[in-house]
Amino acid sequence: MTATDRELEPHGAPPRPSPSGEAHTGENAVVAQSLRKTYGRGMSAVAALDDVSVAFPRGQFAAVMGPSGSGKSTLMQCLAGLDSVSSGTVLIDGVPITGLRDRGLTRLRREKIGFVFQAYNLVPTLTAKQNIVLPLALARRRVDRAWFDEVVQTLGLTGRLKHRPHELSGGQQQRVAVARALLSRPAVIFADEPTGNLDSVAGAEVLALLRTSVAQWGQTVIMVTHDAVAAACSDRVVLLADGRLAGELQDPTVETVLGALHGARLAPNRASA
Repeated sequence: MTATDRELEPHGAPPRPSPSGEAHTGENAVVAQSLRKTYGRGMSAVAALDDVSVAFPRGQFAAVMGPSGSGKSTLMQCLAGLDSVSSGTVLIDGVPITGLRDRGLTRLRREKIGFVFQAYNLVPTLTAKQNIVLPLALARRRVDRAWFDEVVQTLGLTGRLKHRPHELSGGQQQRVAVARALLSRPAVIFADEPTGNLDSVAGAEVLALLRTSVAQWGQTVIMVTHDAVAAACSDRVVLLADGRLAGELQDPTVETVLGALHGARLAPNRASA
């Protein structure tokens, strides 16, 4: 039995979140209160986030949009504990993270947050299976075999588990990244331009899988994107401009997203991050 196989032995894992959020207390997976993030000092100071307050309910697929320099990537980094805030509070699954030390942040990210990045961030020497279980292996946590099988089957990876990243297409690599994010049953998945390196077909497949994770398993997903087509797959679009909230859309379509961007004077730039 390999180390990976031992990680896949069945065990009593906590219940996955339901669409109603019954596995957790509270109605919001992520809350930001009066966030400010400033780079530099004095006359050279730049406010990347300026008094941003926003909540993301459990079981929601939310997109964050805005042009380059709007603060959308900074917001995601601060929400995920990847960057510090100048002031304000962030709560993940009811836990205030802005006062945590590095060790506490690392543990919280490992237990409550999943990540899907534009560049996949897979370990090239590991198989797809090993990449999927890697975060839990590092945390010395066993994986529920039934949940692993369900995720892998739903994401269409059953026949690819022994392949290394260079043997997979871009779309397949991103599926592995999504499976890795889902496996720990996180309170929230942060997806940073998850379709940015994919063609339209592979991108649509990844978005459909994120959509399925919300509808079927009650997962919370917060996606940063510049693409109106990707944003239209979400339940809600949060618009940023100059580090401030500039509006929201519920049940967006491509047309309403583009209209909202135009109305907020956010010139849509599909090439910008």
